[in-house]
Amino acid sequence: MVFKIAVCIKQVPDTNDIKWTENNTIQREGLESIINPFDVGAIELALKAKKLLTHTDVQAEVNAVTMGPLQAEEVLRTALAMGCDNAYLLSDKRFSAADTLATAYTLSCFISNILPDTKLIICGQQAIDGDTAQTPSSLAQKLNIAQATNITSLEEINNVYSIWSQETRGFSRVIKSGFPLMISTAINNSNIQPDINGYIKAQDSQITVFDASAINADFNKIGLKGSPTKVKKAFVPEIKRQTVLYENMQPAQCAEFIFEEIEKCRTDYD
Repeated sequence: MVFKIAVCIKQVPDTNDIKWTENNTIQREGLESIINPFDVGAIELALKAKKLLTHTDVQAEVNAVTMGPLQAEEVLRTALAMGCDNAYLLSDKRFSAADTLATAYTLSCFISNILPDTKLIICGQQAIDGDTAQTPSSLAQKLNIAQATNITSLEEINNVYSIWSQETRGFSRVIKSGFPLMISTAINNSNIQPDINGYIKAQDSQITVFDASAINADFNKIGLKGSPTKVKKAFVPEIKRQTVLYENMQPAQCAEFIFEEIEKCRTDYD
């Protein structure tokens, strides 16, 4: 039996010229886009898992999936060029304006109905266009499977269990888990470089497209209709920086000055 690995990726804008829809969501059509950097880390872990499984005589395959408009096919072809075996695009106008809950529900429908025997799911910890880090955990909950977050490396894997390194701000530890399992990775500086054979494979590969009906999704739980998150206002923040230089201050004066400035900031914030 093939050990199936699903890696969830997302196409994100690679531009500062972001436009907003009437629903205060990002207008993605026509934007220059890239694979979310954390999702490249997810691909890296998925490919390493496949390689280690192969060394234990376990046949494995990596299936890349994304939800988005038809232009999201570009990031799937990049994933294929990096080494993924298959690619699937979830594309339907009814998926538009989905929040993290609706996105997780849509992905869970795909995995449950199209790849039900998937043993390992790997996601990027968060997307740079949202930074909520909610979708992986929500997906694990909807699939009712174990999850491990903040993963930085894969130490060991076989057909029965896997061992991972986890790094948080407070601690580091090693996690051992059986399957099925959801992993979200904090790797965001992966540098996978496809070779010419990878690009040729990507161009020749078939990307299967599924709409909401094909994955048996409840239309009331997808897209804007299935999204309880309501965005009141969306805008690109204006970043202002001001540096003030004070010289010849005694340590006590310096400390008092810093304290006063912090209090002013707190007052402005409140």
